[in-house]
Amino acid sequence: MHRDSEHEAAGTIPRRLFFYNGGMLRQPRLRQILRAAGHAPRLGVPGPQDGVIVWGRSPYAARGEAVAAKRGVPLIRVEDAFLRSIQPGRTGAPPLGLILDPMGVHFDSAQPSRLEYLLATEPLDDSAILQRARDGIARLKASDLSKYNNSDPDLPVPDPGYVLVIDQTRNDASIAHGRATAATFREMLAYARIENPGARILIKTHPETRAGLRPGHYSREDCDANSEIYDAPVSPWQLLEGAIAVYTVSSLMGYEAILAGHKPRVFGQPFYASWGLTQDETPVPRRSRSLTRAQIFAVSHILAPIWFDPCRKRQCSFEEAVDQLEAETRAYREDRRGYVAGGMSIWKRPHLRKFFGRHGPLRFSETPDPARPFLYWASREAPANSTPIRVEDGFLRSRGLGAELVPPLSLIADRTGIYYDPTRPSDLEALIARALPPSGEARARKLIDRITANKLTKYNLGGALPNLPEGHKILVPGQVEDDASIRLGGGETCTNAMLLERTKAENPDSVILFKPHPDVVAGLRPGAVPDDVAKTYADLILPDADTAALIEAVDEVWTMTSGLGFEALLRGKAVTTLGAPFYAGWGLTRDLGPVPARRTARPDLLHLAHAALIAYPRYLDPVSGLPCPVEVALDRLSEGRALPRGPLNRIGAKLQGVFASYAWVWRRQR
Repeated sequence: MHRDSEHEAAGTIPRRLFFYNGGMLRQPRLRQILRAAGHAPRLGVPGPQDGVIVWGRSPYAARGEAVAAKRGVPLIRVEDAFLRSIQPGRTGAPPLGLILDPMGVHFDSAQPSRLEYLLATEPLDDSAILQRARDGIARLKASDLSKYNNSDPDLPVPDPGYVLVIDQTRNDASIAHGRATAATFREMLAYARIENPGARILIKTHPETRAGLRPGHYSREDCDANSEIYDAPVSPWQLLEGAIAVYTVSSLMGYEAILAGHKPRVFGQPFYASWGLTQDETPVPRRSRSLTRAQIFAVSHILAPIWFDPCRKRQCSFEEAVDQLEAETRAYREDRRGYVAGGMSIWKRPHLRKFFGRHGPLRFSETPDPARPFLYWASREAPANSTPIRVEDGFLRSRGLGAELVPPLSLIADRTGIYYDPTRPSDLEALIARALPPSGEARARKLIDRITANKLTKYNLGGALPNLPEGHKILVPGQVEDDASIRLGGGETCTNAMLLERTKAENPDSVILFKPHPDVVAGLRPGAVPDDVAKTYADLILPDADTAALIEAVDEVWTMTSGLGFEALLRGKAVTTLGAPFYAGWGLTRDLGPVPARRTARPDLLHLAHAALIAYPRYLDPVSGLPCPVEVALDRLSEGRALPRGPLNRIGAKLQGVFASYAWVWRRQR
């Protein structure tokens, strides 16, 4: 047996891996991934227990190959995993994962690779892994995630019924090492025309060709009346959905065609050929096993790669890698055209740039620009004749108050309305009424478990919990009385005093616990209840008690529109609403307020949590500066590593509170 195969059979790759190319030095992410997987990338001369690492079949691999042969040590080839980044690697975008191969390389059919070895020898009968694979395929399709993800979701998709011929970049290593040449592409197009007479043919351009990085094999001269070059940045999954046949040489999109339900015609020898899922022009004789889509995906995306979490700088699961790629891709797709932003306090602007200015310009102005989306802070009055995207804090915000100018970990950008305004629909309402995405239920369950176990809330202020009276305990959360959610959806009960009075009137034998809003306690916003009034209706006033502990200690919550009601639902508590918060009207609360009649769906709690905490907000990791999934935000809140506030924040918050109080009084007098 070849020495590399012996290492694979033993399941070992040396810890210390020596490299001899500049790419490993220029790209710190590569070294981070290797270290996260327990390897130590080094410069120098390898010893007997070490290995040499090279990049695939790159021309620069020859140096490492020569050293490995001379020193008699294993040669490890590395390639990108099949979910890579937003932009192609040649733009400098770092990868999300790697495949380390001590046997060969997955696109070289001359000898078995580690990927092929696993496909040929793994039992692939573990029901849990196969279910993960099925869920993974469905999730990639639902989120339009591919190797590169700079597609434009707003572009129209061609009318279905076409034949898809997939181009690749010239001199790509997977072509020559997959037993194909440039002539193979001419042959493939001829076959597509012969086998589909009169059919419309779309010749799909490679993303690197579209970006001007490397030429492809086809041009306008190769087209006839029934064929055209298709270079629009439409998602591969959407293109595959409308195709009636797919032709490829060795493109990864040919593999995605398999996952999308096609049996593509394959003219090279890529890793996914000859397993019973393709029509092979040049089959690989040694691949005699028949595999299902779930089995091949389990190897290619779950068992073979090393996935990396760039926020937490650690090795991660395939699912966690998808979480991260979803967050980064969402930011790109939503922000790529840039924004004009208005109604934004000066202190918020640096944080808004971090959230929304990563992929396009963010200019602050009160005048909309027809060429760019218009962001506007939701509580402000947007200019007439504008169609703003309303921005607000998310439901897992920070360690500290927004009114004290503590920066947020999460923001919402709602293109329809805003969650606290029940007078019109919002993006959140649509998400709540929509079916859960693949794996959404399991992810939401884990999220709720983590939130409750770590006692996380919107602001995470902490505080002690005193001894509480015996009896049926009802928590009444105070609110900021000029809050837009009360003005727009508070109903007849629209002050904290009125809320206390009604709660006590309808629950005379219960223990009423009143927790004033932190902004009000801090003197930053209006809503204070006079002591004599509060003591008349509340058995205990708890301004400094920890919110999470308090919710756990009570039997139910009565509220106007407070987000604390949502936090109580997550903890399994009964909630009565007197207004119309976003979580009311779906069958999960007892509603005594004016809930919108359009809320006819009946989601469960997992569905509500997924919509409000995963799909609706966007999160920014304060450590790495990257868009991140909610799970990373939970880590930062648990660790106390949320965004810090500067030394002038408290002064600015006080001034902001004074102005807000004057505005509130003025509105009430009107």
